[in-house]
Amino acid sequence: MADGDDIKPTPQARLNILVRSLYGEQTGAETIARIRELIDRHPAPDGSGQEAGALSERDALLITYADQLREPGVAPLRTLAAFCERRLAGVVRGVHILPLYPWSSDDGFSVKDFFAVAPEYGTWQDIAAFRPRFDLMFDAVFNHASAQGDWFQRFLRDEPEFREFFVTVQGNPDLSQVVRPRALPLLTEFQTARGPEKVWTTFSADQVDVNVKNPRVLLALLEALLFYVKHGARFIRLDAIAYLWKEIGTSCIHLPQTHAIIQLMRAVLDEVAPQVKLITETNVPHADNISYFGDGTNEAQLVYNFALPPLVLHALLRGDATHLTQWATTLKAPSDRTTLFNFLASHDGIGLNPARGILPPAEIDFLVERCQAHGGFINYKHNADGTKSPYEMNIVYFDAVNDPAAGESLETRVNRFMVAQAIMLALAGVPGIYFHSLFGSCNDREAALKTGINRRINRQKLALADLEADLAEKRGLRTCVFGRYQVLLKARRSHPAFSPHAAQRVFEGDGRVFAVLRNAATGDDWVLCLHNVTNARVTVDIATAEVAAASVWTEILSHRPYSVGANGTVRVTLRPYEVNWLAAQGAKPLQLALVE
Repeated sequence: MADGDDIKPTPQARLNILVRSLYGEQTGAETIARIRELIDRHPAPDGSGQEAGALSERDALLITYADQLREPGVAPLRTLAAFCERRLAGVVRGVHILPLYPWSSDDGFSVKDFFAVAPEYGTWQDIAAFRPRFDLMFDAVFNHASAQGDWFQRFLRDEPEFREFFVTVQGNPDLSQVVRPRALPLLTEFQTARGPEKVWTTFSADQVDVNVKNPRVLLALLEALLFYVKHGARFIRLDAIAYLWKEIGTSCIHLPQTHAIIQLMRAVLDEVAPQVKLITETNVPHADNISYFGDGTNEAQLVYNFALPPLVLHALLRGDATHLTQWATTLKAPSDRTTLFNFLASHDGIGLNPARGILPPAEIDFLVERCQAHGGFINYKHNADGTKSPYEMNIVYFDAVNDPAAGESLETRVNRFMVAQAIMLALAGVPGIYFHSLFGSCNDREAALKTGINRRINRQKLALADLEADLAEKRGLRTCVFGRYQVLLKARRSHPAFSPHAAQRVFEGDGRVFAVLRNAATGDDWVLCLHNVTNARVTVDIATAEVAAASVWTEILSHRPYSVGANGTVRVTLRPYEVNWLAAQGAKPLQLALVE
């Protein structure tokens, strides 16, 4: 290799190449000049730098709505910030506030103004109150905008600057290849000042898709991106980004131009604010999902791990982690600059598409049946042949793993739920914890039935006084779940083996136990994480070598010691749904055997 062949181009050089590839030489040159002006107006914020943004085992994010907690006479963001300060300092490091902008539908994801805080939530000053105690994640809902927002209203008035701001379709082209995430019309007709226009609406008639083929739109999105950096974002979530670029005659998902725009955003951030991380949200099969890492240096630093929620759920419902284990053995980030964003629950449902090709079709059907039996709902998507398929399960994760009608003890239900959470926390990546998971919420079927919106089952807003009263109950569900979560997170952030970039080895064998070994970067410190996914006792024998430096192992959740036997093994008996995280220094487990 010649000297310099492996040197990466600078962010500015990458930006120039990407813009010209998207818009051609002349328009590209004009667009680059305007991007440079935009960057000059948004200098690097204080404390920027790659090291300042390094991820560690201390990183865990709460996922929450801006108005998740309500208190009479107080702006919800102010209530949420005070609650986080009081209850979550030292528990999570960051807060992902779901779309906090003025909106018209989809519980915030139909954005009317990308640069404002919805007045009913509070102000940018209220957002600033979360820092410096908590890092912040903001949503960049860049695929579409509200039909009631200023941008689209100006499009309807046929103002020249906004005439090509949204994707329109002329005539009746063949759109049968277009991948649809929802069973709704792809095109919606609007009356504009120049006559009727068919506008692309991937998600709903109130969410009109922006036209990034127009460089003006790209510039508007980049301005919003830098605006979020200015207001303290450490993470920026690119919502539904896979659908961004449209080309008639294609599937209009995962197109090369979409990847190029994400890479362009990364190049801008690498220059202005390299501590800020991009997270892509693409609820698609796993292989497509991880393509948004790019080459490991040029696209998203984090990718939502969408296959994890249905696979962990399947393991708990079947009492068999075989499929989860086989898939987890394949997980590998393309570089030490990337990692997965691990989660089990979010404001959306549990996606089924990411599990297709990993779980057999009959097991997908089993999950759908169990979801409905546990009080949940199913959302469907259109297929190219005109049929519909289950797309996501709408259910609170606590009720997904526990049948509300089964009459099981609180202890059993909490143990089953918490072993699922422990699996998520043990895997390499940054964990995202939904508010309702952290505090043990159950299905809000009434809200879903009342509104006809299935996802509302998992979006209940809580009165602060009611939540605090629940947490004051020493043996209540919320107290038990939150207390167990605090123990897990404290243990996780205390050990370097849980760094997002620490090595990971998943053991295949008996499906009753999901076992993953995490090794710190030093190679000396490790944690063997054992998770019993069954309602029965399971005994594990761990064969070791070089045990002189670790004649006693310690379970880091309970601080229970385990001695190495004369035959060089450690025997661990796991109670039903028990979590056991064993740590030692200098010892290396060579073999894991499950004892019948």
